[in-house]
Amino acid sequence: MELIGKYEVKRKLGDGATSEVYLCHDPFANRDVAVKVVYEERLKNSGNAAKLSRKLFVTEASLAGKLQHPHIAQIYDAVVDATMSYIVMEYVPGGTLEPFCSKDKLLPIDKIVEIIFKCTRALGFANRMGITHRDIKPANILLSGVTDIKISDFGAALMATAEQTQVSGIGSPAYMSPQQIRDQPLNHQTDIYSLGVVMYQLLAGTLPFTATNNFSMMYQIANVEPAPPSSHREKVPPRVDDIVKKAMQKELERRYQNWEAFSFDLAEAFRNEHMASRGQGVADSEKFSTLRAMAFFSDFSDAELWEVLRISRWEDVSAGLVIMEDGERGDFFCILASGEVKVTKRKKLINVLAPGECFGEMAYLSKSGSERTAEVSVVSPSRIIKIRTEDLERASDICRHRFDRAFMAILVERLTLANTRLTAA
Repeated sequence: MELIGKYEVKRKLGDGATSEVYLCHDPFANRDVAVKVVYEERLKNSGNAAKLSRKLFVTEASLAGKLQHPHIAQIYDAVVDATMSYIVMEYVPGGTLEPFCSKDKLLPIDKIVEIIFKCTRALGFANRMGITHRDIKPANILLSGVTDIKISDFGAALMATAEQTQVSGIGSPAYMSPQQIRDQPLNHQTDIYSLGVVMYQLLAGTLPFTATNNFSMMYQIANVEPAPPSSHREKVPPRVDDIVKKAMQKELERRYQNWEAFSFDLAEAFRNEHMASRGQGVADSEKFSTLRAMAFFSDFSDAELWEVLRISRWEDVSAGLVIMEDGERGDFFCILASGEVKVTKRKKLINVLAPGECFGEMAYLSKSGSERTAEVSVVSPSRIIKIRTEDLERASDICRHRFDRAFMAILVERLTLANTRLTAA
């Protein structure tokens, strides 16, 4: 097969019970894509398996263009015709998390926490769109970098906005929540449980429950408390054990109530346990949580914050360091993440800035890299977020728009303050 519709077939990536996946090239968009082709006989037959296959295909196809998030594999297109039905998806070359679930290939604990944190943000976004995945497992989490991931395969998803009857028997038994195996009504907390199982497996190199058949597996999920991951891997911190335990609570009341609480605990665990050496820089989870807490970024969506992470540099700087000099050409601006800096003009103090405030933004607003009109130096050990104007100019339109609005709000605030001082004088 050389073509699937307009897509040029490069090679077969894999197959399953109902479909085959091919690596293809989209000549119009000039990008590689993954194309999932559904076996026609499975869609045309009248049996229960055919009905389920058709439902899964239609569910996934209906999400084309809707779940646009940095950590969700995008669905670009879906085609149904008399000869072939297929879904065109973002191609993620890194493979799935499956290889890292065995004891001889375990990832470092800090990397696992980062990966699960990004999963919580992606699934939280899907939940806000009214979507519950229902089949979270390592095979449906793709690696696009060292810790960057993409959630895939939303065929089993429940959509709150659709008139949809919950179909039982969907999902992988080892990762199902107690509510799922009991055919109870489901919400986002079933995905929280399943992601807890994935986190357990990545940490421990084994599933929390092992059984010779599905009935035994389901009994354990409903009735047995698993040993903590640290019983299989001594270096797992108690705080991380606690996070897995809470995500996997059998009763909904004791499980994480929302994705934000799950994300928060992961970020706090990373920060408090010092799992990554400072030489490796600031973890993405810590960066994201820092940005989300800032008033400057209050109007930014999760996707836009991830874009900010990609275009920014984070630096820990010592007291006394001069960050910007009066008269130098400005080609970057900064946002203070922590610490304190001062702004001076001819050695006269103009302002002292606190975390969340920006400085040097005129280099971007002037569009010409105008000269600095003041000096900025560090008062106490600080963390600086530095963004080059040329990197922001290459960012998405919506991201630049968010920055423009944030800068405008700051300028209005500063003008109001200046007018107040003039009036008082």
